[in-house]
Amino acid sequence: MAAPKPTKSAAKKAQAGDAPAEKVIAENRKARHEYEIIDTLECGIALVGSEVKSLRAGKMSLDEAYGRVDATEVWLIGCDIPEYEKANQLNHQPKRPRKLLLHRREIRKFASLASEKGLTLVPLRMYFKGGRVKVLMGIGRGRKLHDKREKLKAAGARRDIETALRGRGRGGR
Repeated sequence: MAAPKPTKSAAKKAQAGDAPAEKVIAENRKARHEYEIIDTLECGIALVGSEVKSLRAGKMSLDEAYGRVDATEVWLIGCDIPEYEKANQLNHQPKRPRKLLLHRREIRKFASLASEKGLTLVPLRMYFKGGRVKVLMGIGRGRKLHDKREKLKAAGARRDIETALRGRGRGGR
């Protein structure tokens, strides 16, 4: 027996893709340099209206932010979302702690990993996904100065090899 043909609407959905588009608000580029990221997890964040308006304007900073696990909750500390000028009296505090929305099992997993020696919860990226604000949190181990130097040397060597290979393919040398 032959499989039924998909309908036109199902074909359109498959072409469009089931995953909603992501619009990146801010990225913490320093985090990947400062920390060796072991695991990542996408989570929601509890915000007030003026914070969302400020994020839609593209204003925020994740540079000094980190995550903290309290008994049954995870908080984003040090994230700077500046005040929205048009919000007037209903404005928010720019550096207030913000609650991250996770399932209990995810909180337990993060809490057990974060309690290990030398591991830190670091926000890697904040973005809009399907109309909601999401935060990509990573569990990272702090890198020492010599580790950072080794990483930079390896990246430089890889880049040199790639440019040399590209040059030969075109009949360069």
